[in-house]
Amino acid sequence: MGAKIANMISSQDPNLIYSLVIPIYNEEDTITQLYDRLSKVMSQLALESEIILVDDGSSDRSLNMIQELRNKDPRVRYISFARNFGHQIAVTAGLNFVQGQVAIVMDADLQDPPELVPDMLKLWHEGFKIVYAQRIGRKDESCFKRLSVYLFYRILRRLADVDIPIDTGDFCLMDRQVIEALNAMPERNRYVRGLRAWTGFKQTAISYERDGRLAGESKYPFAKLVSLAIDGIVSFSRVPLRLATYLGLITAIFAIVMIGLVIYWRLTDPNSQFIGFAMITVSVFFLGAVQLICIGILGEYIGRIYEEVKRRPIYTLKEIGGLSNKILQDANTHNL
Repeated sequence: MGAKIANMISSQDPNLIYSLVIPIYNEEDTITQLYDRLSKVMSQLALESEIILVDDGSSDRSLNMIQELRNKDPRVRYISFARNFGHQIAVTAGLNFVQGQVAIVMDADLQDPPELVPDMLKLWHEGFKIVYAQRIGRKDESCFKRLSVYLFYRILRRLADVDIPIDTGDFCLMDRQVIEALNAMPERNRYVRGLRAWTGFKQTAISYERDGRLAGESKYPFAKLVSLAIDGIVSFSRVPLRLATYLGLITAIFAIVMIGLVIYWRLTDPNSQFIGFAMITVSVFFLGAVQLICIGILGEYIGRIYEEVKRRPIYTLKEIGGLSNKILQDANTHNL
């Protein structure tokens, strides 16, 4: 099937280059298997291609293994961060450096099967600018994580100003037009799957069952998942700000009702248990909770404004391999 797709695309543009963008963070146990599976897919397609591995400040042997792959295979290019900047920034950096007309973003843990790449390229050839992989199942994940992720995607879709597909991660294919649009976006807090939906280009889904990790530990523990969820909601929705307003209105109505009830009880039953210290204490705690929630919501948005106005680079590079000076200069115009 891969050869058939390759012939279809090659007949249209024999000089096509597609790029594979893969963030790497402490993945020494998976890099060899990842490269082997990618090589098989790439040999089936028989198209000019590149693999861009983004070392996100790994503390194990990941960078050394990437350098060895570069020495063995000139299609392998890499960039290495000076420290860990996070998965979304690593994806962004990879997209800054891609040379292909098409970029396929995937994780290094092989939960995203490289064997889907030919099918993604086929859909791209049919005219879709974005092909996102949509999960129909998750192996080796706890019920709690599956439930929390399920709820998050549906809540985000209801709250977001754009239509962000549910049950999708960063595993996707993007056309050069989409890549250029993403690279032109100045945001520092990046939620890539939301940004690609925001561009509005023609997109479609390809379904797959997400495998368990080949080795190692998940790079998205619960705390990071919560942080990513907050980034997604705050980046693409003003609903939390409206929620703060609604809470204020509800609190005001509640206070007016309570004033009326206290006056009523005072006039009709001066010894009522609802009058006195208990009522005051409950009211203070309720009002305090509402105020803290509202301050927290405002803080999330103000904090992002603060990050944006500082205009710091979103990442710093320690080393690059296999990338020309022209590509480096082009990337510098975006984020360095």
